[in-house]
Amino acid sequence: MEPQVGEKRSQKPKFMRTVVRYTVLLAAIWAFLWYVLPERRGADAVKRAEERAITALREAGAALAAYSGAQNGAFPAALEVLSGENAERVRQAAREALAEGYQLEYEAKPAEASGRIPGYTLSARPRNWGYRNFYTDETGIVRATRENRSATAQDTPI
Repeated sequence: MEPQVGEKRSQKPKFMRTVVRYTVLLAAIWAFLWYVLPERRGADAVKRAEERAITALREAGAALAAYSGAQNGAFPAALEVLSGENAERVRQAAREALAEGYQLEYEAKPAEASGRIPGYTLSARPRNWGYRNFYTDETGIVRATRENRSATAQDTPI
């Protein structure tokens, strides 16, 4: 129905176009921020992730100790050498740590003249800023640091 002379046209279509435009704009801004900004995790999530990393180090350490017991005190040159239950324990520990944002890193100590590897270091490095770095070795003592570096044998035991 056409407005009569002297009547105002309805502002409804103009208002609806404005609402749709602002809705699309806000959705675009939200999508951009969701994509660009990092996930915010609470203190409970950090604590859970760190506990999983510590558990993963202990599980991997137990598997390496079992291997060492079967190999007269020698440790593997690389984790790929492990087989059977020990290999599965280490893989599972690494998966659990990775699920919480931690990367496990294994390094064998230098071999003796006989070729026997007397020890190892195992680190859990976080992919998220603000999480602790963890370290353990053949002693089984887990150590940690909040500094942006791998934890070492000189860091505080937990």
